[in-house]
Amino acid sequence: MQFVGGNRLNLLRNGEEYFPSLVDAIDSACAELFLETYIFAEDETGSLVCDALARAAARGVGVHLLLDGFGARAFAPRFRGILERAGAEVLVFGPQISPWTLRRVRLRRMHRKLACVDGRVAFVGGINVIDDYDTPGQPPPRYDYAVRIEGPLTGEVRAAAVRLWLLVSWTTFRRRRPGLRALAKSNRPAMPAAPQAMSDGQRAALVLRDSLRHRRDIEHGYLEHIGNAREEILIACAYFFPGRAFRRALTDAAARGTKVVLLLQGRVEYALLHYASRALYGALLDAGIEIREYHRSFLHAKVAVFDRRVACVGSSNFDPFSLLLAREANLFVNDPAFAGQLRESLQQAMRKGSNPVPPGQWKRRPLWLRVRMWAAYGVARLLTSLSGFERHR
Repeated sequence: MQFVGGNRLNLLRNGEEYFPSLVDAIDSACAELFLETYIFAEDETGSLVCDALARAAARGVGVHLLLDGFGARAFAPRFRGILERAGAEVLVFGPQISPWTLRRVRLRRMHRKLACVDGRVAFVGGINVIDDYDTPGQPPPRYDYAVRIEGPLTGEVRAAAVRLWLLVSWTTFRRRRPGLRALAKSNRPAMPAAPQAMSDGQRAALVLRDSLRHRRDIEHGYLEHIGNAREEILIACAYFFPGRAFRRALTDAAARGTKVVLLLQGRVEYALLHYASRALYGALLDAGIEIREYHRSFLHAKVAVFDRRVACVGSSNFDPFSLLLAREANLFVNDPAFAGQLRESLQQAMRKGSNPVPPGQWKRRPLWLRVRMWAAYGVARLLTSLSGFERHR
């Protein structure tokens, strides 16, 4: 993991902080911008971002919007029309989808949420382009995080966005699109330097997951920091169904006296994963790991804090498809001030919106719930096996 120093990092909580900052950056764009998102909803937030992208394209900015073929399969035709008339380019990652296949090539998704504007401002996190309040039952806003980046690390974010854009361009047989060759050249090492390091800046590393050389990088990053933690590990995760290596790392940390706290989804969003993940609770609680379930709203965060010094914010959940199939982007930050800010935000969320899972009470859960959990766990394991990833469990 290569940490880059001299950056200015701002933690953004939920869409109410993220989207104003993103739109402001888009409106300041002069030359180019890249935006990658898994979901681009046809709602007020989607309209806000679409209009900002169209304004940028209309004034001559090279606008590149990359969507996932499954998550954004309902991308509004009117949005596409607005963007294309303004001169923006829209590509779709993996447009061929099928709910009836477990072939890896069809299951690979672009789950990253990142943006880069003029190579000087970048965003990395877990927030899709969707209203915070666009959730079943209209509870309080969806709970998630992103990071605004200024400094040398923006060059790495831009390079990652360019590489994936070029890959999708070539695989969709659009080799002769205007400007593609120039874009490819700009991603070489001789490209203009990223913004200079700030003397009082922060150290961070962009960690990506792809299907080739970096298939295990995000998982290894977590395992490294879990293994090094000696005081406290605080993890918030929307979808928690890790493999044996990850669970063993957490229980080993608890065994050596490290406080391990998991803030997990309390509301039922996807029933199969919801109940399957609870089949893991017993062993984790027996190991001394504290589990809290977030009930105030839908938890969508994928963040962690290690020993109050290193923090992680990104798009990757702890399930086999996020860790082993989807393209993800996480930011690891080695800075006590940033880690402390994220930790305090998580502590506040736990105080105001979560309930602890008492080990004794968990062992007395009703039979119907145990049957449902283990049935869901069996189905989830079967799907993982059929996908070819059983060896990682």
